[in-house]
Amino acid sequence: MAFHQAEHSLLVIPGPIEVSDDVLFANATPSQSHMSKSFTETFGQAIKMFRQVLVTERGQPFIVAGSGTLGWDMVASNLIESGDEALVLHSGYFGQSFADCLEAYGAKVTQLKAPVGQCPSREQIAEALTTTNYKLITVTHVDTSTGVLSNAQMVSEVVHQISPDTLVILDGVCSVGSEEIRMDEWSLDVVMCASQKGLGVPPGLSLVCASERAVHFVEARKTKINSYFASWLNWLPVMRGYEQGKPVYFATPPVQLICALHASLKEITSRPIAERWTKNKQASKDFKDFVTDELGLKQVPNDPAFAANGMTAIYFPEGISASDIVPRLLECGIVVAGGLHKEIKDKYFRIGHMGLTAIDTTTRRDLEKVKDALRHVFSAAGYVNKNISK
Repeated sequence: MAFHQAEHSLLVIPGPIEVSDDVLFANATPSQSHMSKSFTETFGQAIKMFRQVLVTERGQPFIVAGSGTLGWDMVASNLIESGDEALVLHSGYFGQSFADCLEAYGAKVTQLKAPVGQCPSREQIAEALTTTNYKLITVTHVDTSTGVLSNAQMVSEVVHQISPDTLVILDGVCSVGSEEIRMDEWSLDVVMCASQKGLGVPPGLSLVCASERAVHFVEARKTKINSYFASWLNWLPVMRGYEQGKPVYFATPPVQLICALHASLKEITSRPIAERWTKNKQASKDFKDFVTDELGLKQVPNDPAFAANGMTAIYFPEGISASDIVPRLLECGIVVAGGLHKEIKDKYFRIGHMGLTAIDTTTRRDLEKVKDALRHVFSAAGYVNKNISK
């Protein structure tokens, strides 16, 4: 059966993203028992393929109904005991949110904040680690509010040099599937994400992968985990069981969404994951060059070295506001996102280029359509790039 989704405006926000026909069709799979042989095989394969995306052989995936926010709860409830010290690297809105979650479970949180458009430096991280014995450190790999990309490998290296007992937690909600992540090689203890961004699946799945060290801590901890649904002790038998072809019940999994995830992961892992990272980098560079060189607009990240490959955050030029641009883009059939970071909320907008938009340049022209629309709407708003006007 040939399935094609209905015509719709092009969704280029930093998640949810465009979903392929195959993934959307898999999401409409007929009802089946979550204990059936066919679903057990599907779920088990999805667990194994998720490891491939993170380049880990030893990590333990947890694929659970929820959003990326549930990943924070899993980290906090399983790894934090009351009074534990946590260091949160803050490069935007979502660093603050992760800190709030950790505090809700009794952590004493220190935030290492960077100015808007930047992320904490190696020196700042090293200094912070020498002052306090932190149970864990969190890194927002791509902060969706600013488009800033943190150097997760560097952070982990510093942690293991100075405070090797500290757990390294990567919030990869806006990076998994788009940015390079090597969980084992970089010695990451937890990588968490959600289905609706770089993985190209409808919203509704929280995906977390824990290192052997993190799992061992949870299995050996003496105090009770302060969550029921988020407890890894409840989910471990489920994940291990499905992977071994023996379904185990704790809570009913979202059958259709997991079928959709399976379809997406099958496509992603059909080629070396490094090829996907390269395509995202190429698409990002091309689009960012257009924004800078042709439109003459400034981006939120202060340095291209820490600009995300899955999205672009763009300042409005002087005299132009969101009301001049965003509604006009919508009239062109292009859906973008407004500002989110409270310090600059009305000064910028955000465009996502993950999944199909970045990878499929043969049958789709997503970013070319966005470029054409941006040329049109900025011209209609009276904006002229003075650098190329002569």
